[in-house]
Amino acid sequence: MGKLAGTWLALMLTFSLIGLFASSIVIYTYYYLRELPPLCTSFKSPFPGITIDCERVLSSKYSDIGGVPLDLLAAIWFVINIILVLLYDLGSGNAAAFAINALFYWRFLGIIVVPYLIFVEVYLLNALCVYCTIMHVMIIIDFTVITIFFTKLKRPLKA
Repeated sequence: MGKLAGTWLALMLTFSLIGLFASSIVIYTYYYLRELPPLCTSFKSPFPGITIDCERVLSSKYSDIGGVPLDLLAAIWFVINIILVLLYDLGSGNAAAFAINALFYWRFLGIIVVPYLIFVEVYLLNALCVYCTIMHVMIIIDFTVITIFFTKLKRPLKA
């Protein structure tokens, strides 16, 4: 049996799995099959001046870093998230301590990138990608969950 109660384990894994699923759909359909992912038709959003247009977002100059698609980087981020949760839950001693501390900082890294990505979509491209939005929301929820967990744990992070 692991360190995390079933609810905490489910919360810490679920949102990363949803984010990984969303990024995997884009990687497979857009980068492998060279087709738009499902639900990526262009239409007006409820936000003035912004469209839902995955193609505009995924084909923009902002969609990769050094030729590496952001969706691939997101998938890697979610996989590392999942590994750290499992390492904390199932690991012992130093491995578990490393994992829980790394998990907090790893999720912090994710949360600081999201505002930039939203800025690019909303203000520079005037378009939102359904799958990117799902990934952004999952990163925000992941960060919230781990922050609440640390608050409930009531112990400081060790250096």
